[in-house]
Amino acid sequence: MKKRIRIGVDVGGTFTDFVLVDEERDQIFTGKQLTTPSDPSAAILDGVARLLSDAGLSPTAVDNIVHGTTLITNTIIERTGAKVGLVSTLGHRDTLEMAKEIRYDLYDLFIESPPSLVPRFLRESVAERISPDGEILLEFDEGGFKNSLRKLVQEENIEALAICLMHSYRNPVHEQLAKKIVSKLYKDLPVTLSSDVAPEIREFERTSTACANAYVQPLMQSYLKRLDKRLKALGHDGTLYIMLSGGGITTVRDAEAYPIRLIESGPAAGAMAASYYSTLTDTKNLISYDMGGTTAKMCLIDNNRPDRKYDFEAGRVRRFAKGSGLPLKVSVVDMIEIGAGGGSLASVDQMGLLKVGPRSAGSQPGPVCYGLGGKDPAVTDADLYLGYLNPDYFLGGQMTLNLEKVEKSIEETLAKPLGLTVLEAAVGIHNVVNENMAAATRMHLAEKGRDPRKYDMIAFGGAGPVHACHMARLLKLDNVIVPLGAGVTSALGFLVAAPAVDYVRSYVARLEQINWEYLNQLFCDMEDEARSLLTEAGADNEDITFERKADMRHVGQGFEISVPVPDGELSGSHVDELRLNFFDSYRNLFERTVTDIAIETMSWRLAATAPIPNITLNFKGQKGSVDSKLKGQRSVFFSETGFAPCDVYNRYAFFEGDTVEGPAIIEERESTTVMPPGTRAKVDESLNLRIELNA
Repeated sequence: MKKRIRIGVDVGGTFTDFVLVDEERDQIFTGKQLTTPSDPSAAILDGVARLLSDAGLSPTAVDNIVHGTTLITNTIIERTGAKVGLVSTLGHRDTLEMAKEIRYDLYDLFIESPPSLVPRFLRESVAERISPDGEILLEFDEGGFKNSLRKLVQEENIEALAICLMHSYRNPVHEQLAKKIVSKLYKDLPVTLSSDVAPEIREFERTSTACANAYVQPLMQSYLKRLDKRLKALGHDGTLYIMLSGGGITTVRDAEAYPIRLIESGPAAGAMAASYYSTLTDTKNLISYDMGGTTAKMCLIDNNRPDRKYDFEAGRVRRFAKGSGLPLKVSVVDMIEIGAGGGSLASVDQMGLLKVGPRSAGSQPGPVCYGLGGKDPAVTDADLYLGYLNPDYFLGGQMTLNLEKVEKSIEETLAKPLGLTVLEAAVGIHNVVNENMAAATRMHLAEKGRDPRKYDMIAFGGAGPVHACHMARLLKLDNVIVPLGAGVTSALGFLVAAPAVDYVRSYVARLEQINWEYLNQLFCDMEDEARSLLTEAGADNEDITFERKADMRHVGQGFEISVPVPDGELSGSHVDELRLNFFDSYRNLFERTVTDIAIETMSWRLAATAPIPNITLNFKGQKGSVDSKLKGQRSVFFSETGFAPCDVYNRYAFFEGDTVEGPAIIEERESTTVMPPGTRAKVDESLNLRIELNA
C-alpha cells in the first residue's frame, strides 16, 4: 500500500484541531487553532499552513485532507439555512405540521413544537399517486407541477427545493420525473429527492429529512467549494474528503449532494478514534469521553466498534426530550452530547442555585482567562483557579491565561450572590460539570441496558483528561486511558476512520412472502452504488467489504429492531435463519421472545467499508530526556488534600513502562491530565497513560 501524507481537521465550537500523519517518515504532527465562527475556513487555512511549517512539508506533499464540521448542526439550530420550497403529493401538504400527532410532553399545556424548516406558504402539492407496492395509481401531473414550481421560484424566490411524494421509496419514478423538469426549467436550483436522501418508509420522517437536506445544501455547497478553492490556492493539489455522521469518509461530491448526512460528522470522529484505540489497547468495551471547549460527547464502544443508529433528532426544543426536534433518517454514531465543555458558562439560576452550561463562551470571546473580553466564568476558568491548568503553558505556551481576571469574575458573578468563597464557587463549578456529564453517561448506559462496570473510559479533547478521573469515579469505573495528543484525538479520528457508506431501501413484507428476486436486486443496486462511491474515495474495489442488516418487527408492532442478514444470494431457504436472527436480537434487547406472531421486514440495509488506514503512532517532537519528566511543583486543589503542592510532569518525556503516582499533573501542548490522590498511571507501548483509579 502506498505511503501517504494526510491531514485531519476537526472544527469545534471553540478550537479547530489538526493532525498530520506522515506515513513515509512514520511521524505525527499536531496543532490547535481558535475557531473562526464567521468563516471556519480561515482557521483551517491558518492551521494547515502552521502544521505544514512544523512538519517541514510543502502543501503539494499532502495526499488528502479529511474534514469534519458542525456547520450543518449549527445551521439547523440557529435557523440560518436556505429558503426552501416543498412539493408533496396532493393532500399531503401539511405532513410537516401533522408529524406523528404525538406530544413529547403530555402534561405541558404550553408545549412548544420545533418550528418547521418550510413554512406552509412555501409548500405546494401535485396530483400523482403510487401504491405501497410501487404501482402507479395516478399519473404525474406535469402541468400542475410546472405551475407550482414557477410559483415557488418566481414569486417566492426559493433557494432550494425538496420533493417528497407518496411511497417514492418503493418507486421513485415520479420524483425523478419532477427533478428532470426542474433541471430543464431552473438548472441552477438545488433539488433534493426524498427517494435519494432517505428511501425509507414513513412519510413524515422522509419529508423532514428531505427538507433538512435542502435547507443546508446551498450553504454547504458554497462552504465546501470555498474551502477547496482556498486549499488549492495554498498549494494543496490533493483530495478533500468529508467525515460522515456514521463514522465513514466520503467525497466532496457526495457531501454536497447529501449534506444532511454530515450533521454529526465532527462528533463521529472522536468515536472513530476511540474505536481505533480500543483495538490498539486490546480493550473491547470503552466509554468514549470527548470534552472539548463547547460540548462533551459520550459514546459506547462495544467489541471495538461504536454503536450506531439510523435516526437522529436535530435542533431539539428541549435537549433531552425525545420528539422535540426534527426527525432525520440518517446513519449516525449513537452518542449523547451535552453542553459541558471548557467554555461552558457558570451562572446562578432563578432558584439561587449554581448552574453550569449549556451556554458557552465559544472561541469569541472565550473564557475569562483568555483575556479576549469574556465576562462570565467558565469551566476552564475554574480549572485554572484550582491549579489544574498552567497559565504559562496553555496550548504549549501559545496563550497565556489570566488568573487575576478569573478570581475577580468568580467572586463578582458567583461567590458573592451565593454567599461562598471564591474557592467554594470554583470547586462548585468543577463538581457540577462533572456530575452533569456523569448523569448524562448514566442515562445513556441505562437506556441501552449496559452495565458500566464492564467498561473502561478513554478520555480526550482539550478538557477531557482534566475531568476524566473525577467523572470516572462518579461512574464507579476502574480504569481510564488517556492517549498521547489527547487534545487533538478527534482530528486523528478522521485519519483512522475507514472510507465507508451506508445504504437503505424499504421493502415491507412478511418473511414467508418476500420476493427474493426483488430483494437480491435491491442489494445488488446498493452494492454497485457503494463500490462506485468508495472507489472514487480512493478504495480498492477488491478490498471493500459489506455487512447486511434488516429492520424487522412482529406484525402489528410500531417499531422495528436491527437484525443481521446473511451474505450472498438470498432465497426461501434463508427464512428460518432470518427468523432465528430476529429472535436472538429481540431476546438481547427485551430478554424474551414471542414465537406465535408473524414477523415482517421493513427496510434492508447495507454497510460498505474499505480497509482502515495503517497508522503508526509516532508523535514528532514528543519524546524528551528521562531527566525532564518532572517540570516542577505547583499548588493544586483536590477534595482529599485541599490546596497542596503537586508534582507536574512533562508528558513528552515518558517512555513505555514509566509510572506516576497521584496526585499529579501531566502536561502536554493541547491538554492536561489531572490525577487525584489514590490513582496510578503506567505508560503503555503506544505511550498511552493507563490510569488505575483505585491503586
